[in-house]
Amino acid sequence: MDVSFYELTATSLEKVLPKLLEKAYESGQHVVVILDTEERVQQMNSVLWTYSTLSFLPHASSHDAPKDLSKVPIWLTTRLENPNRAQILVITTGEILSQNESFQRCLDIFDGNHSESISQAHIRYQSYQKQGIKCIFWRQTLTGQWEKQSD
Repeated sequence: MDVSFYELTATSLEKVLPKLLEKAYESGQHVVVILDTEERVQQMNSVLWTYSTLSFLPHASSHDAPKDLSKVPIWLTTRLENPNRAQILVITTGEILSQNESFQRCLDIFDGNHSESISQAHIRYQSYQKQGIKCIFWRQTLTGQWEKQSD
């Protein structure tokens, strides 16, 4: 498993997440997105319906789940699970994963405008590196572009 950290400094999760999910969806990969509350799941559900007039990201959550979850490209949830057989996990809540997880890639998105959030992300980064997990750290510029940080 590889972990990519995304430090948000210029834009909100609601602006960034759909763009990241578009890339995964276009590549044919399934995604699980962990959010902190059911209210946040519902909010992100609305965002994914309305973020663009030109795009659509098929997704579901426990509120509107079809019978066959393996056909759901993007699953929104509040807990670590993989009902849609996703290859990518998006964490917005600060969990630390073990190498035993079934995901090939993890995106750890955190708020770079709060020192506690930054400190916790660095702890997760170091924890993964100690486990031998490859990590990449991306930081947003003031204009919202992504800049890779050196190790």
